[in-house]
Amino acid sequence: MGADGDLAQVVEQQAALRRVATLVARGVPPTAVFDAVAAELDRLIGADGAVIDRYEADGTITVLASSGSGLPVGTRGSLEDSPVSAQVWHTGRSVRVSSYAGGSGPLAAQIRELGIRSAVGAPIAVEGRLWGLTVAFTRQEEPMAADAEARIADFTDLVGTAIANAQARADLVASRTRVVIAADQARRRIERDLHDGIQQRLVSLAVAARMVEADLPAGASELRARLSALTDGLNCALDELREISRGIHPAILSDGGLGPALKSLARRSAVAVRLDVCSDRLPEPVEAAGYYVVAEALANAAKYAHATVVHVDTAVSDGRLRLTVRDNGIGGADPASGSGLTGLTDRVEALGGTITLDSPVGHGTSLQVELPLVVH
Repeated sequence: MGADGDLAQVVEQQAALRRVATLVARGVPPTAVFDAVAAELDRLIGADGAVIDRYEADGTITVLASSGSGLPVGTRGSLEDSPVSAQVWHTGRSVRVSSYAGGSGPLAAQIRELGIRSAVGAPIAVEGRLWGLTVAFTRQEEPMAADAEARIADFTDLVGTAIANAQARADLVASRTRVVIAADQARRRIERDLHDGIQQRLVSLAVAARMVEADLPAGASELRARLSALTDGLNCALDELREISRGIHPAILSDGGLGPALKSLARRSAVAVRLDVCSDRLPEPVEAAGYYVVAEALANAAKYAHATVVHVDTAVSDGRLRLTVRDNGIGGADPASGSGLTGLTDRVEALGGTITLDSPVGHGTSLQVELPLVVH
């Protein structure tokens, strides 16, 4: 190949690497990166097909991406069925295999039936651990270019980065989920301790004071008034403690679920609330997230939106809770102006959900939340 051809080849490869690197930088799912790499290799190195395989713990390999090879995604086979996979596994380096004639398993037979003669493979490492490999095939008798291994290696580095990034994101989400669940469990314990301890003690004291007041002789009007004031104070303290307890974690949410808890919220709301809620019990983290979303939305509608009515709808479908809170207020809500919506967004996203705010000026505010029912 002449100098012009060599330069064109380099330019084409760099362009292909940039396309894949852009996908990695955007944080697209690894499967999209796999497909892109397989397709780029298919074009770049004169291969008739390319696949990306993952090594499994049971000694097998799984095809995760395929372009032109004829091997469907999801194909599994023994490691030893594929000379390329076996050699990369044992050496940890790029390899070239001139024939598949030696394989004896079902995968090897499938490869031969597809007319694949030879292949080049390069390892995919994730955080220093061999994770899988990229393989380029040819059905021609002529071997692939001498620099095929090096070209494939450039792409496998990007694949490894994409997988590591995805794993890091998944670990972060899992960590945030654990923090949210742990915080909710602590809130439930505090609420239970308040209910079973301090609240019951205040109730007993108030009852005892009423009994003493009832036993006073008719002429002890001053003492009766003082006892009555004491009892009223105990009852006020009890009401305040119950309100604090509901703010920490409402007992009705644990006992009855999201539906009854939202009905309780609606009864106490300063704005009229129209409810259309499902009564099914849901996972505790999902119920807690739904409750606090509605509580914050009702508080905002009363304080800032000047709304006269709020509609709250919940539905469960396709393994997700879909919750909508709409008001007829002045709109113009800005999630960046306060910590309430930011905290709700963190809670919802930590559970793998999404939250969307639509608040055009003069046309009310709509808050839409979707939460998966399976919380990891």
